[in-house]
Amino acid sequence: MIKLIASDMDGTLLNDKMQVSDENASAIRQAQESGIEFIVATGRGLSEAKPLLADQKLETAYITLNGAMVYDEDGNLVVSIPLEDEMTQYAMKMLEDDNLYFELVTNHGIFSNSRARRIQNVADLLVNLNPDTNYKLAVALASARLEIMNINYVENYDDVMAMPEIKVMKIIAFNTADPTSLIAPKKALLNTGKLMVTSSSRNNIEINNIEAQKGIALAKYAKQKGYGMDSVMTIGDNFNDESMIRDAKYSVAMGNAVQPIKDLAWFITATNTNHGVALAILKALDENRQK
Repeated sequence: MIKLIASDMDGTLLNDKMQVSDENASAIRQAQESGIEFIVATGRGLSEAKPLLADQKLETAYITLNGAMVYDEDGNLVVSIPLEDEMTQYAMKMLEDDNLYFELVTNHGIFSNSRARRIQNVADLLVNLNPDTNYKLAVALASARLEIMNINYVENYDDVMAMPEIKVMKIIAFNTADPTSLIAPKKALLNTGKLMVTSSSRNNIEINNIEAQKGIALAKYAKQKGYGMDSVMTIGDNFNDESMIRDAKYSVAMGNAVQPIKDLAWFITATNTNHGVALAILKALDENRQK
């Protein structure tokens, strides 16, 4: 029996307008009404993720920042796995030396040192999710979505690191013009043995504590609920979903997923622009009816 469904957001639960479609929302409610818990598993922070589900009046638990921070259905923080300060400084210096734009995702929100680059990166994501989207429109959409632009802008990241109450949970680096420039730093950071470096799109790398992975966080959450990963369905599309796609019995790859994720999947659903999450949930309901 499937007792828990965990879904990624970007490229999965969200469509090309970065919204949860009515079809996906309806399917989530059907799952919840049938006794299946739904949890979001995203690289986003809670302040970025929660408003997007609130638009559809959906209430769920959240695995955020690739597993660095986990919140239960009541909004209580139940897991917190920050980066070690030494590893944060090491990663920041490497990215700065390579002239890469990056953001610090912390326990007190997201910090950026460039509003223009932040808007550009969100617009690039919109275009990547839907190549038919006009770039000028994508910039307008990115600027208008207040929950996406919930950012603290600073002149210097050293000022952030000097705040004793701040813990860096994730670093995300971007290069839309030349994604290949991310290959070398990704390899070097992984070689430390203390960092997990994944991607939620071909134009970024996401740097977490080695223990902050979606699959690890999801397994711990399921265990707290009293069941194993053989009762879990996971839905995703990109490399930061790999651990939960690999570890769940009922793993679902989106139709728009990268090939390695499809290769791991138990089932391949429709794309994120064709309500693939809804179709996966309906398959879960059918699976349970056959038990």
